[in-house]
Amino acid sequence: MSMITLQNSSAVEVTVLSNYFIDHFMPEANGEFVKVYIYLLRLLTSAPVSFNLEKMADSLLCTERDIIRALKYWSKQELIRLDYDSGKKPCGITLLPLQAPSVQEPAVLSPEEELPSANADKTADASVQAGENHPEASAGSTLTPDRIRELKENEEIVQLLYIAEQYLGKTLSPAEMQKILYFYDGLGLSADLIEYLIEYCVSRNHKSIRYIETVALAWAKEGITTVQMAKDASSRYGKEYFAILKALGISSRNPIESEIVLMDKWMKEFGFSMEIIQEACSRTVLQTGQPSFQYADKILCGWKKKNVRHPEDIRTLDAEHQKRKLAKETARASRQPAPNRFNNFQQRDYDFAEYEKRLLNQ
Repeated sequence: MSMITLQNSSAVEVTVLSNYFIDHFMPEANGEFVKVYIYLLRLLTSAPVSFNLEKMADSLLCTERDIIRALKYWSKQELIRLDYDSGKKPCGITLLPLQAPSVQEPAVLSPEEELPSANADKTADASVQAGENHPEASAGSTLTPDRIRELKENEEIVQLLYIAEQYLGKTLSPAEMQKILYFYDGLGLSADLIEYLIEYCVSRNHKSIRYIETVALAWAKEGITTVQMAKDASSRYGKEYFAILKALGISSRNPIESEIVLMDKWMKEFGFSMEIIQEACSRTVLQTGQPSFQYADKILCGWKKKNVRHPEDIRTLDAEHQKRKLAKETARASRQPAPNRFNNFQQRDYDFAEYEKRLLNQ
């Protein structure tokens, strides 16, 4: 059994588990991965040490494949650096220094930062409906059994499916597994991007595979092929979300999920420019005296039905509305009042003094 050299690039000579690791890395990592990382810390001394995966697996009561998955996970998190031999097997591990940033992230994000929301539950129902608008949504079933079997033999795919199960907190069903394989083979998303996709959705409290599929299809349609492109897209939409909130007079908070659903509909489904959306928001505040996403949605749905595409179209609709309103007022003013039906009969004349005299003389 070949030996693996383990080195530490930091000056720490005791087993220390950083609070930053506990706060920021441990909650999202699989428990087995955490065990491997702590075990590596335990092995470290001032001098390099050697060990093998078999011994490590026996100590942690897991398999060598579990160890390799954990090492690759921490390598992606940039907590360790892996070295490989000519046979592409791990031959060296270097633990990298872990330091917390000097400035903490703000509680409320600014428009320049990535929005911690969703693209929508977009609600869960809304996200599913959005996914159903794509003809590719059911294309996962086009993978042949031979192709599925071939993909499952890919070590990168094996790693991806395992990580997906850890994020989703359950064993993948055959249908869920096939969807993820379709993201890779059908949509052409890389394993890293799919891993970020699942992390992105789960961090926004969406574990439905149909929701994840909706986001995957949207990313593929937008030409997103890397993790950085996905993060940039999230940041871009984040700025637009905050611009809409500002137009409604909302500040000092992030948008909630139901609001994101509507804003995504206005921008992506309706294709409205920010100028048109902000105009609808301004009219909402003027009419209702408060920020109402539902009222703004009614305005924008009406404009969508009337094929509004530019601000000039809105001004044309306003002019037509004023003409109709003026015509109604003119017609109302020109109408003659109807005769009073209580006076529409022949009046009779009575001499009440004569009647009184007759009654007295009786």
